[in-house]
Amino acid sequence: MNGHPKLTRRLLLEGPVRVADGAGGFTESWSPLGTIWAEVLPRTGRDAAGLSRIGYRITIRSAPQGAPSRPKPSQRFRDGARIFTIDAVTESAPDGRFLTCFATEEEGT
Repeated sequence: MNGHPKLTRRLLLEGPVRVADGAGGFTESWSPLGTIWAEVLPRTGRDAAGLSRIGYRITIRSAPQGAPSRPKPSQRFRDGARIFTIDAVTESAPDGRFLTCFATEEEGT
């Protein structure tokens, strides 16, 4: 990465919540976990024509392991009507100051 990422997009981090549906099953809804400033860039070189999922690299400031502000693959980011499902999270630099979240957005979301 050249220099520091430009954390100019305000994203809402959401986590899944399972709620009993009254019929012995569950429904899944999403609960807000906090607002995070991020750089959102499309992934390159891996998307094939005709796929309905678009990949993104979302860079954010780092948070300690286990902190509620540290994204996990079971969570997602929301930007208005757009939803980015988190596939993986890794430290993006040896100093650990930033995290890279690999995420996908389904078209029409």
